[in-house]
Amino acid sequence: MKTQLFNHKSITIISKSIFLLLLMTILVSQGCSKDEPVVATDLISQINALPLEALNEDETSFLLLMREEEKLAKDVYVTLYAKWNINVFLNISSSEQDHTDAVLVLINKYSLVDPVTTNDVGVFTDDHLQELYDQLVAIGSTNVLDAYKVGATIEDLDIFDLKEAISKTDNQDLNLVWENLSMGSRNHMRSFYGQIVGLGSTYTAQFISQEELTAIISTPRENNKQ
Repeated sequence: MKTQLFNHKSITIISKSIFLLLLMTILVSQGCSKDEPVVATDLISQINALPLEALNEDETSFLLLMREEEKLAKDVYVTLYAKWNINVFLNISSSEQDHTDAVLVLINKYSLVDPVTTNDVGVFTDDHLQELYDQLVAIGSTNVLDAYKVGATIEDLDIFDLKEAISKTDNQDLNLVWENLSMGSRNHMRSFYGQIVGLGSTYTAQFISQEELTAIISTPRENNKQ
């Protein structure tokens, strides 16, 4: 996985209703058991209806990586929402919770050890992801534009890693989840890119190709609940 970060160097009054919504979101997330993920029932049913197939080393590695990488996305967005009180971070953090929970369904299905040992925000087993979280939060806390660019960077990385994961598996259930998460990440990229452009700036791809980024932002939002 590439380990590249951009270098960059704003804001509304927190309404009581939105602040309470954030607290409810965090409490629900932390109050749920890791073994009982809250994922759309139809997706759980689809995953469990597909056969249990042998996992190769790459498939196992990507399951463990994406479980924490999607948690990283959620945790960064929760933190940046608390900093800037901008709803795009709150909305997408909820989607990222669905993403990491979907991967947990697969981890449980294949009887793997979940690398997420706590639902606490900003805590990771993978040292690289821990460092990445700290760096992204620091960058995103400087100003709103950089916060949006952090969002784009996370989605850029997710799309890149999910594309690689798809290329490394022939398991039907893994492909179902990776394709679902990829679609969600493309939609998230569209959201963050739109916010960046709205502030008179732009974002250059760091992980996927610039051509792939252009194709994503120039096409309509895809029909996906994530």
